[in-house]
Amino acid sequence: MRRRKMADEKAGRFPDPHEFQIPAELEGWEEMYPSHYLFSKERGEWESNQFWYLDKIHAPEPMPPLDLLFQEAWQISLSQYTTRVFCIPPAQGIAQRMVGPYMYICAIAPPPDEVIGEKAQLFEKRVFYVFEHYNELWDKWLVKFKALGKEMEALEIPKELPKFVPEDQVLPAPTGCYVSYDLIEAFDKLVNQMFKGWQYHFEMLNLTYLAYLMFGDVCRKLFPGISESAIGKMVAGAYVSMFRPEEELCQLSRLATSLSGVADILKGEATADQKIAELEKSEDGKKWLEAFDKAKDPWFYVSCGSGWFHYEGSWINSLDIPYSYIKSYVERLERGETIERSLDKVDKERDETVAKYRELMQSDEDRESFDGAYNTVRTIYKYAEDHLFWVEHWFHTIWFSKIREFGSLLVNNGMINEVDDIYMFNRYEIPELLTEVATSWALGVDIPVRGDYYKAKVDKRRKILKAASEWNPIPALGVPPEE
Repeated sequence: MRRRKMADEKAGRFPDPHEFQIPAELEGWEEMYPSHYLFSKERGEWESNQFWYLDKIHAPEPMPPLDLLFQEAWQISLSQYTTRVFCIPPAQGIAQRMVGPYMYICAIAPPPDEVIGEKAQLFEKRVFYVFEHYNELWDKWLVKFKALGKEMEALEIPKELPKFVPEDQVLPAPTGCYVSYDLIEAFDKLVNQMFKGWQYHFEMLNLTYLAYLMFGDVCRKLFPGISESAIGKMVAGAYVSMFRPEEELCQLSRLATSLSGVADILKGEATADQKIAELEKSEDGKKWLEAFDKAKDPWFYVSCGSGWFHYEGSWINSLDIPYSYIKSYVERLERGETIERSLDKVDKERDETVAKYRELMQSDEDRESFDGAYNTVRTIYKYAEDHLFWVEHWFHTIWFSKIREFGSLLVNNGMINEVDDIYMFNRYEIPELLTEVATSWALGVDIPVRGDYYKAKVDKRRKILKAASEWNPIPALGVPPEE
């Protein structure tokens, strides 16, 4: 994909990112994000010749500073797997920049021909091995990713800074490191775990998209004019983990209808907490609650949104949401309706579509080409959806919970007013707050901290984010690609 040679021309391009004007209401937005996320003079020529477009998939809303960490992590991970690990020959990475509190991304043009040639030598050996061993690699991936999530969940974050350290940390021999160190180390570990999780995230994801593109290319060569919809139907129908939370709700709803008095409680208009209290009064209610608690971990670690923003919440800490679904399912069951998702129709449509196109093939060579690409994409493409639950939902839910432990400590030490105010600081700023708390504690009693300073930052940044939500940012900046 080539860029038009018009870096110095005004016609046929979007505004230069270095000249684009931001509304006055957003003044100070630059302070919210790491400096390398801003358009800069040192990179000016390169940046001005790229095509930057508003990322409405990963970042459709104004970006709270700490939530940018996910974007920072995927920028590195996605790009390195393409450019340095699996070495997809013509592909480069995707760069990110902030404009106001919105994120813009840029697909970087292919590298020089000699680099493409070098990458091609590595590509076939590395990529096709993964295609051929996908199932065993997926099993290994899931084991190590779950282990990472459990490691994050088990991370100990100091709940307070004690008046004096406990005796067992001094005698019979000093431990050498105390809560002042533990506090900062814990945040560093948490950030590193999130970055590692996103390194794992793209281990095979780019290859699933590549397999889909390769299958699409085969289809278009064999069947000129085939629709994208038809190609999609031939790949559809994989059972993935994102279906599991819904399945658990369906099973709990069916269980409720078989237990005395449980369905009536669940159909009520009370809150989740009120329903739980009522269910605990009977043996059947307790039986149902036991099943509910068993399903919660991990299947209710599912975001109420995309998983990208801290304010979306998750089922596990917003129980009114799964309870409202269960209420609806119980009512539907009592009307004699089927509540479970059925993949049979999708599977049938897929198989019929594949059979229809295979009948059109004229040679064994065509069938071999089609079957090879089809079997690969059907095997590996489920990762594109299956990983979604484990990363953006389960893993991110654990992260948000651990970050709020730091938020609570900062509230208790007068640094911020509300727990979620911690999300108004980026990952490079939070160690400063934690260091100030640790220093104040270490110095002794009656040592002031700059709580007013940080609280003022929070207020200012919340106002900027609110103003940004009312602004309609430009869809793109820079030089559009040639068609």
